[in-house]
Amino acid sequence: MSLHLTVLLAYWLVLLALGLWLGRRVRKAGDFFVARRNLGPVLVFATLLAANIGAGSTVGATGLGYRDGLSAWWWNASSGIGSLLLAFWIGPRIWREATRRGYFTVGDFLEDRYGGTVRALVAALLWLGTLAILAGQMIGLAWILNVVAGLPKAWGCILGGALVTAYFSAGGLLGAAWVNLVQLAVKLTGFLVALPIVLGQVGGVGALLASDALPATHASFWGPRSASLLALLVPAFIVSPGLLQKAYGARDERAVRVGIGANGLALLAFAIVPALLGLAAHVQHPGLSNPELALPTLMVENLPAWVGALALAAVFSAEISAADAVLFMLSTSLSQDLYRRFVRPGAPDASVLRVARLAAIAGGTLGVLLAIVTPTIIASLTIFYSLLGVCLFVPVVAGLHRRRTAAPEALASIAAGVAAATALRLSGFAPSWLVSPELAGIVAAALAYGAIVVLGRRR
Repeated sequence: MSLHLTVLLAYWLVLLALGLWLGRRVRKAGDFFVARRNLGPVLVFATLLAANIGAGSTVGATGLGYRDGLSAWWWNASSGIGSLLLAFWIGPRIWREATRRGYFTVGDFLEDRYGGTVRALVAALLWLGTLAILAGQMIGLAWILNVVAGLPKAWGCILGGALVTAYFSAGGLLGAAWVNLVQLAVKLTGFLVALPIVLGQVGGVGALLASDALPATHASFWGPRSASLLALLVPAFIVSPGLLQKAYGARDERAVRVGIGANGLALLAFAIVPALLGLAAHVQHPGLSNPELALPTLMVENLPAWVGALALAAVFSAEISAADAVLFMLSTSLSQDLYRRFVRPGAPDASVLRVARLAAIAGGTLGVLLAIVTPTIIASLTIFYSLLGVCLFVPVVAGLHRRRTAAPEALASIAAGVAAATALRLSGFAPSWLVSPELAGIVAAALAYGAIVVLGRRR
């Protein structure tokens, strides 16, 4: 057995044991869903950054760097911009509402503002979309195990899904927050050690950007997909249910601002790392059949064995920590927004916890199956982020800033946003720096919301 595979298996067992041990402390719904509303700035920062640096931010973004060059920076940078807006605009507002009214999920907020129909519709839509982002994390794990051990994609997805489902279903947000702290330390250490070595092999950043092996366009920070990445990711990271529910777990507004704000700054700084690694892989391994194999290929073939093992553990951490954030959205949506609200109102905590854990297991299983048939990480994540922005951005932002709200404007907004984005995507429209399906969907959602509000006032 290779050193790389030995380290990954040992790390797999450590995370599993830690998650199961922490799960013994979870007794109430408040422990599982909002970590007793007692997360300080450090844990808020760690659990958000660990969730945000996942398959798309590492394996996927490095693949974009391999294919497009420095403009891959916008994948993580757009996430960072969205996180900063969440930290200083939406986050404190929704934390105050969640604390005052006892919200556990974004569905609680939506029902309070727009009624049960909107809550059920959004929960159903996001359950379907969230499976896509979970599949993306499983694909990232599969590419690592494929390069390290030659495992077929299907088996890599199954092994990764088993780990994250086991430790998250045991501990929820309370357990995940502490596991994420360990994962974050590993992933940041791994990338900080690996990046200088890889850059040294190609003569440094200057020599890399001037290399004849790269197309001229690869040295530009602005590429043909930059604007569409901004439209796709900034709104999604402002209103993502998984991120908002982690904000619910903060102990005060300062923890929201400091923890989420530091996460946003860290994403902006980290954004250059996968872009440079993608360029280096393009120079040293031209002609890869799949750009998303660029990062694990560098880790295995271009680094000393112990550094490569540490770097692979860092990437492994990234995929796992993002996957547990997705399971958090799946389990809370089904147990709180559907089961406790519509199937069994007034259900005791023990029943809700059991449903949440079963939902995590079901979600993990379906995510693995979807990962097996989905070709790439970026394709999978685009489905989720697109749905998130066009469905939730307008209702959440408007609901926090308007005193009087009703179901018709939210329903019209969701319908118009999904219809516009879907129509453009199915038409084969190529995104430009001015127009993308996601931006068109958000504009359509805002116009529909405003139109219903105006009509209501006239009546």
